[in-house]
Amino acid sequence: MIPTDVSHTHIVADRGDAGTRLDLVVRRHLAKTGATRTRVQRWIELGLVTVNGVFVRRVSSRVALGDALAVAVPESERPPARRAIEAEDVALRVLYEDDQLLVLDKPTGVVVHPAYKNSAGTLLNALAWRARAWPAAERPSIVGRLDKMTSGAVIVARTAAVHAALQRVLRSTESEKEYLAVVHGRVNVARGLINLRLGVDPGDRRRMLTSDRTGAVSLTRFERLSRGPAMSLLRCRLFTGRRHQIRAHLAARGWPIVGDPVYGSVPCDGFPRQALHARRVAFTHPTTGERLQVEAPVPEDMTHLIDAAGLGPLTRC
Repeated sequence: MIPTDVSHTHIVADRGDAGTRLDLVVRRHLAKTGATRTRVQRWIELGLVTVNGVFVRRVSSRVALGDALAVAVPESERPPARRAIEAEDVALRVLYEDDQLLVLDKPTGVVVHPAYKNSAGTLLNALAWRARAWPAAERPSIVGRLDKMTSGAVIVARTAAVHAALQRVLRSTESEKEYLAVVHGRVNVARGLINLRLGVDPGDRRRMLTSDRTGAVSLTRFERLSRGPAMSLLRCRLFTGRRHQIRAHLAARGWPIVGDPVYGSVPCDGFPRQALHARRVAFTHPTTGERLQVEAPVPEDMTHLIDAAGLGPLTRC
């Protein structure tokens, strides 16, 4: 029986959703509401989910980039409203700011969003403090994501409308997000494109598996900046934004990122995190239409690693 007391949730499929099953996409976007995969599948089978205005009842249907999803969530199954994010007076490294958006330099070790195991001390907690004097209609939201132990540029929208506009802009091939990575091994090619699909490892959901046939389409372009006796310095550009994409792709090529035990890196004395830094973002400003380019300085720990491995100077980056 189809419930009559429903409230609608709207989702725009991003790069992380392209080619993914409908039930997984819906659950991903509603994860913070506590929606389980079984519950989401039941909603789809009941005809409570539309894609681009068309009812879809197959849970295995694939979602395309930019698809507009609407989910009629039964009120009886909607969890209570989430507790407001607690504002914390923590300094932020602001690289760029206007009345529409910010670009921050996230330090390593800082979680982006509050979660069960990290309910405080996150980037969003610090943003809530900064936004306490903003107009009532404005609330910071982070566009994209970085792993806890990855440093670098993070984009923040001040309103829901700007967030949606930024998602569209960042899907464009004209947008750029570049990373620096120090990897084990002497990379033997100057540049290349890694085209391997990515899917969650069923045996360990903290990992992503690469494949030629199954999983979501994932593209990473890399360029070798320098190489030393045992390590190489790479510049990577994402064409898709999958979870752990650069880490899994480079490891699959035999070049695990230094300090990344999840993807096979050997221990590195004095460097306890993955040597990955979001160095630069470039995109068209969603309001002014101007080209915006912002760089995040390479953190001191990576600078020391690059020097010690004989991969400097950083001016070539």
